Amino acid sequence: MQKNLLRLYPNSCDNILIKGLYLAHQLHKLGDAESPFVYANFLSSLDGRIAVEDAVQGGTHIPKHITTASDFALFMELHAQADCIITHGGYMRALGEGRLGNILQVKDKDLIEWRSNNGLKPQPAVVIASASLNFPIHDSIQEHAQTVHIATGRHADPERIRYWQDLGYNLMFTGEDKMVHGAPLIRQLSALGFKTIYLVAGPQMLDTVIREKQLSRLYLSMTHQLIGGKDFRTLLAGAMLGPEGNLRLETLYYEQDSPAGTGQFFMQFGLNRTA
Repeated sequence: MQKNLLRLYPNSCDNILIKGLYLAHQLHKLGDAESPFVYANFLSSLDGRIAVEDAVQGGTHIPKHITTASDFALFMELHAQADCIITHGGYMRALGEGRLGNILQVKDKDLIEWRSNNGLKPQPAVVIASASLNFPIHDSIQEHAQTVHIATGRHADPERIRYWQDLGYNLMFTGEDKMVHGAPLIRQLSALGFKTIYLVAGPQMLDTVIREKQLSRLYLSMTHQLIGGKDFRTLLAGAMLGPEGNLRLETLYYEQDSPAGTGQFFMQFGLNRTA
């Protein structure tokens, strides 16, 4: 049974199908090698929690009760339109330890077929952003023949830099310290010919691509739940933003009774990338 949404903006309308909603945005046509289309997607509670601390195992995790099948389906529709995804070392460590699920590949047969029909490779390239360069490469990347690039700062640990270079990986130096910075990262990905870049990393990467005016669009799913708690992650963790943090609402959809007993918004925001 197909699930429907209520469109609240623009032009309110009942019975909008979830399936295919984000594929219809045709993101793979919005960028080119000179100016890639860079987009991010986050899931948040009403009080801004995107993850909470795991007191037992350490690290962070997304509370299961804010996740839904609808949100994941739309997440994968965004994934399917990218020729490159950006993740980070923390996710690779959590994936290797089995604390998080694998979102490095498009797995749905219909979405793989959609990529083929739209001139995209079976799987996107993977960029791993990391200051420490301390993470494993998941077996699934090699199994799916995905190209891997590793992004770090110029002052990262020289031994870790040599370790990855000796294994044959392309390292991109995207800042003068140890951190990955948004503008030099996107410039280097542009030089490699990537046109549609999907950010599936955390708050630190979101902060730098917004602060350095590299993000084209932000997708945000917000469940109508209050999580609370003292130890959590939210969308941004850096210093206060100025005008570069201004967003423009482009679409707003409402799904009733999902998660169970509440609802959620699916929102799309545009950003001004003019320097």
